[in-house]
Amino acid sequence: MDDVTTARLRISPELRMFLPASRRHEWQEVTADHTSTLGHHVESVGVPLTEVGPMLLDGRGVPPSHLLVPGDVVHVHPIPRPQQLPEEPRFLLDVHLGTLARRLRLLGIDTAYHNDMDDPALVVQANAERRVLLTQDRGLLRRRALWLGAYVRGSAPTDQLRDLLERFAPPLRPWTRCTACNGVLVPVGKDEVEALLEAGTRRSYDAYGRCASCGQVYWHGAHSGHLEEIVQSAQEWANSAIYR
Repeated sequence: MDDVTTARLRISPELRMFLPASRRHEWQEVTADHTSTLGHHVESVGVPLTEVGPMLLDGRGVPPSHLLVPGDVVHVHPIPRPQQLPEEPRFLLDVHLGTLARRLRLLGIDTAYHNDMDDPALVVQANAERRVLLTQDRGLLRRRALWLGAYVRGSAPTDQLRDLLERFAPPLRPWTRCTACNGVLVPVGKDEVEALLEAGTRRSYDAYGRCASCGQVYWHGAHSGHLEEIVQSAQEWANSAIYR
């Protein structure tokens, strides 16, 4: 290397999507000034630390706090999947992921979502409730106060859902949460909710659930075919080798 003031980062293919299009290369050179941490340099080239797994210098793991020196070569790998968490994952989604939030709730995954919450409030709630903050906003993931976040890959809700299931492998409990508010559904007798039902619904269905939080009543109605497809696909992913 001609410039003895630089160090080099080797970015794994899975992480290069975060690099600027004009600099989407395997090797990234950074200035080793003896004061900036490895974590700072990784984020400076565009990769959020929430997406980074092992970082290897001469074959040994080094933490984000490591201070680079000239000539260092660090291999930056993605976080292993499924990502290990100390407890069953609970999520908080930013305002742009409403459809994904409803699908996660459909699968019985504890998912908080608000369509009017700004970034600082999201960080506060994620930290207070120990929820993984899900977003496609890289700036939000770089907030130092955030305890844990994850970048959601994909533009279509189906792709986003598969990405999250593969990354965190949460237990699936379909039809147990309210898709509107995330409350837990409890079985109720038809006579308990009859006054809330349209005549056609009363005639056609006998099994009902009600949200313990907001009172919303659920039954397998006209849209259940589409929802069943979402649930079936998720369960197939859960049984596939890619999700183990």
